[in-house]
Amino acid sequence: MKKRIAIFASGSGSNAQKIMEHFKRNTEVEVALVLTNNPDAYVLQRADSFEIPSHIFDKQEFYKTDNILDLLKNLDIDLIVLAGFLWLIPKNLLQEYPGRIINIHPAILPKFGGKGMYGDHVHQAVIEAKETEGGITIHYVNENYDEGEYIYQAKYRIDKDDNLEMIKFKGQQLEHLHYPRIVESIIKKIKK
Repeated sequence: MKKRIAIFASGSGSNAQKIMEHFKRNTEVEVALVLTNNPDAYVLQRADSFEIPSHIFDKQEFYKTDNILDLLKNLDIDLIVLAGFLWLIPKNLLQEYPGRIINIHPAILPKFGGKGMYGDHVHQAVIEAKETEGGITIHYVNENYDEGEYIYQAKYRIDKDDNLEMIKFKGQQLEHLHYPRIVESIIKKIKK
């Protein structure tokens, strides 16, 4: 029986796509569901192109009901992967999936993490801090933004004339290279 991944995303979903591509022909693991809080998220089209079902939800459904939890359980989801998902994960999911929810952050945590630190906000903060290195952190998810145990970190060099787009590009290259591989290593350890 295949192990099953659910991906939560709020936006474009480039990391979600890399993960879908990575597992497309895998005989042991599949992306079974893509969930989003944004009905206009491009990740929905990406999921559709891979023929992966999707579910759109709002704050009420996410935080005040067990609908999402029930959906994940009904689909026998083994691992939850956040790929540009901007909301805190509710307690019911954290309790049902301990050590089985992971996230990717576009900086070397603990620097440049926390509420409001996502996407270009992170890259802009890195530039303003005149950092010489940027990077990514893949980590387990807990009840706070970007505070779960680190799984993997990778760095890139920031040249003095790098602008926001260059830094973003360097970071995304690392994300796309490492996230699918780390997801696979974690799901392989989960007992079915």
